[in-house]
Amino acid sequence: MSKPKVLLTRRWPEAVEKAMASSFNVTLNKNDKAITAAELEQALHDYDAICPSVTNSMPESMFKAESFKTRIIGNYGVGYNHLAVDAAKSRGIIVTNTPDVLTDATADLAMTLLLMLARRAGEGERQVRAGKWDGWYPTHLMGTQVTGKTLGIVGMGRIGQAMAEKAHFGFGMRILYHNRKAIPESKERELQAEYCTELTWLLSKADFVAVHCPSSPLTRHMINEKTLAYMRPNAYLINTSRGDVVDEKALIKFLSKGLIAGAGLDVYEHEPVVPEELVAMDNVVLLPHLGSATEETRVAMGMRVLGNLNAFFNGEEPPDML
Repeated sequence: MSKPKVLLTRRWPEAVEKAMASSFNVTLNKNDKAITAAELEQALHDYDAICPSVTNSMPESMFKAESFKTRIIGNYGVGYNHLAVDAAKSRGIIVTNTPDVLTDATADLAMTLLLMLARRAGEGERQVRAGKWDGWYPTHLMGTQVTGKTLGIVGMGRIGQAMAEKAHFGFGMRILYHNRKAIPESKERELQAEYCTELTWLLSKADFVAVHCPSSPLTRHMINEKTLAYMRPNAYLINTSRGDVVDEKALIKFLSKGLIAGAGLDVYEHEPVVPEELVAMDNVVLLPHLGSATEETRVAMGMRVLGNLNAFFNGEEPPDML
């Protein structure tokens, strides 16, 4: 019996590619360039399984044919707003993702952005590299202290809670959070976290605001001109979730006018395009979507996809089916 044909749309960690190849007839993207929409649409007719990443948009229009060879889409990542999941399901295609395995890596990166903003580390690093640092003096690049400050978390799922733990236990930060519902009381007590039913109240009280909610029609531009107006001039915004949760035009306006102190961004509204206005700002830290970019996490993500494919082709229900 021939092995199922599987397409990996980008290069994965070598250990995962080898594991995939031992179970399936795998096609690798050897030049690691993003495949086109036309190639992806054709792949639905040529492969039993497709394993896309966040850069591979699969909109509803891609699933208009009556039938496809593809029976499962194993998304390499936890977020799936780039996939028309309902359209795929309507054609009998199962869609899975990779929850649980990137929680700490993403929370670590959110803390990295928070610390870089507070201590103006991006500005300092650029000065040293450009040869513009002429020695220590008392008022050079004075930032703000992190210890004891208030962190407002928007979206208190696994990643939000992981960041709260790092911030509270590591830096003694006070935790406020806004979520669809309150987390268990035992977790609130552990973190000494305060539930904010109103996003605007959290924004008005926090020194740092970290966005950890998924992308959806309800969260698109959740951080916009109206909500940003509640933030204080000395407050910072951090986004490691999805770019479209933040209205970039509104953010640029508030940053350029000094209405908020700065922003740390790992995701963007129209990736990989980053507005030139943001690039030019010294009070903004910009990273290239590194949230899950540790070797341990990227391998674990791939193995999670492999586990879902193995379950499906063995006649079982994939554990991470959407």
